[in-house]
Amino acid sequence: MRSHSYRQAGVDIDLEATAIKSLINNLSFRRKGLPAMLGDVGHFAGLIGFGDHVFALATDGVGTKMLVADQMQDWTSVGIDCIAMNVNDLYVMNLEPVAFVDYIATDQLSVEKMSQIGIGLNEGARQANIDIVGGETATLKGLVNGLDLAGTCLGIQKKDCVVTGEKIKPGDIIIGVPSSGIHSNGLTLARNVVEEYADYETKLSNGRTLGRELLTPTRIYSECLKVNRRCKVQGMCHITGGGLLNFKRLCSFGFHFTDPIKPPEIFTWIQKVGGIDTNEMYRTFNMGMGYSYIVPKTSVAYILKAVKGAKVVGKITTKSGVWLENFEIT
Repeated sequence: MRSHSYRQAGVDIDLEATAIKSLINNLSFRRKGLPAMLGDVGHFAGLIGFGDHVFALATDGVGTKMLVADQMQDWTSVGIDCIAMNVNDLYVMNLEPVAFVDYIATDQLSVEKMSQIGIGLNEGARQANIDIVGGETATLKGLVNGLDLAGTCLGIQKKDCVVTGEKIKPGDIIIGVPSSGIHSNGLTLARNVVEEYADYETKLSNGRTLGRELLTPTRIYSECLKVNRRCKVQGMCHITGGGLLNFKRLCSFGFHFTDPIKPPEIFTWIQKVGGIDTNEMYRTFNMGMGYSYIVPKTSVAYILKAVKGAKVVGKITTKSGVWLENFEIT
């Protein structure tokens, strides 16, 4: 059996980072006058100053999870993923999402598929308490093969309440919050393994099919707004594509995970069947931890009580890098 990797499946995280940097290097223009952009491009969301408040924008899509929905002929939950991937990127900066627009690109419109997508978008909006204020549907035959669902979310917060990670310091505690499953990242590799060695109707020991496991909608971490009102939070991370490497977006200190959340069966199945090494798994998937708080010791007790499934998974160190027990994730 050959060993699988995200790169071999068609997604090169390192190349993606280099390509994005190349794009950002050419984004030098800044508008004249107010309101104006705050900070640099590259955090989880972009900020715009507006008096004592900031507005924020985040954009993301469902990705190749749409192909799993096609296989299962069930598009009722992918709208939740689309909303979740956007609002979770706002939550990590303590930004409250308020409005959303979707973008659907397809080679051929299907009334039934659009109806089911609407069901998920509506449920995601309910969970995140946001308004869907509009969107765009484009039929792009010859350019798009299938259907791509993405969106953009607007958030707001008082300027002095925004959390960027700049206050993180060695000794702070990392608290992990469970994911609901694979969420909406790494599906290219997951599909590659499923389609080569099994099928979407193959059942895991928990009785659920691989298709159902991969379609489980992304958890929306709206409770973080309450957490930030009640206790001190130095930084937060939404674990998406790039896995634990997402933490490097917060600061240059080290992230040492000494007691990680136990990965659900879907991840251990993918790793074992695909012959994937642990480093590759933790730089591709969330591995059971979809969100994280970085806090001083005084905030730990409250978060463990207030956030479902939360547990201490590690700490911040002076040694840079992302460390899983005794080895570095690269």
